[in-house]
Amino acid sequence: MAKAASQIEMPVGVIVRKTPGVTRWAKWNWRAIAALPGAGPADWQELRREGEAIEYHAATLPLTLWADETEAYMVNLSDGQPSIYLILRNEIDGDRPMDAVLITASPFEGQDYADTGEEIVEKIPMSEGLIAWVRDFALQHHHDEVFVKRRRDKKRTDLVEDGKGDARIRQDSDVYRAPRRVVQ
Repeated sequence: MAKAASQIEMPVGVIVRKTPGVTRWAKWNWRAIAALPGAGPADWQELRREGEAIEYHAATLPLTLWADETEAYMVNLSDGQPSIYLILRNEIDGDRPMDAVLITASPFEGQDYADTGEEIVEKIPMSEGLIAWVRDFALQHHHDEVFVKRRRDKKRTDLVEDGKGDARIRQDSDVYRAPRRVVQ
């Protein structure tokens, strides 16, 4: 019996929409709106313009599924709207407005990037085909982990007196006493 691959990969294009910001602090609002499974290479290619709103095929990134991450994929699939997560970073020196760093189907990995506060994490709804692809991989590799309750050690904790200081250092009096005032 041949062992199944521990990872698979598919190129996925991401469509990002740029609209004018609604506050003076944010000149533009960037939102990922769609994913294109199997898309060809792109680098912020303009697709459509409606007034000041512009849609770009921002990038085509590999969506990699790992056999070790199946629990995260199962959580994602059980959500009302399974999604992929696009991680964007502000491009400081380049000609591109943003840098599309990564896409993932793991909500846990998406949350890790969101926690740093340095990246923008956008949630993009998966198409039916992408849902089926992720589901098939997750079902093939997922193994429920059996919960094993740990038992406490049988150490005797009543033999140790915390707060008495180091037993190797000789004490002349009670360590709980209030400090004495030194009279000169």
